[in-house]
Amino acid sequence: MPQQFHYQKDTRVISSSLLHNASKPFYSRFGSFQRKDAQCQEFVKRVIMSHLFKIIMISIVSVNAFFVVLWTDYNTRYNLFTLCEVSELIFVSIYSSEFCMKLYVDPINYWKDGYNLLDIIIIIIIFIPYSLRKFKGKHYPYLNIADGIQSLRILKLITYSRGIRTLITAVGQTAYTVASVIILLFVLMFIFAVLGFCLFGVPDRGDPNNWGNLAVAFFTLFSLATVDGWTDLQEQLDNRNLALSRAFTIIFILLASFVFLSMFVGVMIIHTEDSIKKFERELMVERHVTLMEEKQVIVKRQQEEVSRLMQTQKKGDYKSFSELVENFKKTLRHTDPMVLDDFGTSLPFIDVYLSTLDNQDTTICKLQELYCEIAHVLSLMLEDLPQKKQSQSSEKTTEQ
Repeated sequence: MPQQFHYQKDTRVISSSLLHNASKPFYSRFGSFQRKDAQCQEFVKRVIMSHLFKIIMISIVSVNAFFVVLWTDYNTRYNLFTLCEVSELIFVSIYSSEFCMKLYVDPINYWKDGYNLLDIIIIIIIFIPYSLRKFKGKHYPYLNIADGIQSLRILKLITYSRGIRTLITAVGQTAYTVASVIILLFVLMFIFAVLGFCLFGVPDRGDPNNWGNLAVAFFTLFSLATVDGWTDLQEQLDNRNLALSRAFTIIFILLASFVFLSMFVGVMIIHTEDSIKKFERELMVERHVTLMEEKQVIVKRQQEEVSRLMQTQKKGDYKSFSELVENFKKTLRHTDPMVLDDFGTSLPFIDVYLSTLDNQDTTICKLQELYCEIAHVLSLMLEDLPQKKQSQSSEKTTEQ
């Protein structure tokens, strides 16, 4: 099974099929290579996959982002120039060491993970300003762009945040649907841009500033689609007494803003919900696997203890097995974990059993109320019985 970093399976960025097919002979040739430093490799892998290592890297990236914020202020950069330079060297060393450790653990499968490729791109971006200062000098005109893209190093948080990777996966899954919506919106804007140019782009009595050519018309329609300043645009058309301007604006806003943009948002929400549900299912599976592993460890330890007890009995240190068990009970503590496979001790059964008891209590209370009403009715009937007897006896005497 290929080794994967960051527990990536479904959320891994998939490379192109051409590159994958071209790399198959290389993987098949060197995939079975046996390393002589397996113990050191396993140790480094445990360090990389540990939760503490992730927390340390997240903290380092966050501190680096804070120093980038300080670097944007010229006075702070001048006063803390030495601290910024030393911290930059430390951050670059840490990122390079992280890359070397991951590459050392799995030099072949490392390149299959898209998030590892993102780390490599970030490292390359980090070294661009140093290379430009070395070969082009400190006064290179495009050096400020190289310094500006250093803010991309905060993207290393994606590697260690599973929630962010889930959202990125949701965005990737919507790429085809979103592209279709954008193409439809572009077609709609093209139609209305040509129509707007013909209706409102006439130089002598039109609005050439907003509808004078196709490019300006596209920009104006984008403002209408986002409903940003559309009242000012409509007011300019109204001042020139252009016919059909209000119908044009209302129809385009209804189609572009209320239909296409709402459709875009709905597609994103649907795929994001699916990805979140899938992420929750994966978490439940991982928790179940972890619980089963802990359970197997406890069962194995209990079996070893029982076998040790049996061996102790065979040696003749105790007269009977019951004496051996009684002595073993004295060594037990309340904090010792126990694995119970009985159906009656499972949490679902206990939940159903408690619910059944609640229903039985409710039924018994209703029966008690019914019995009380029956007893009350019977008591009233007993009170009326002597009066009925007296009335019947008096009727008989009168008849005689």
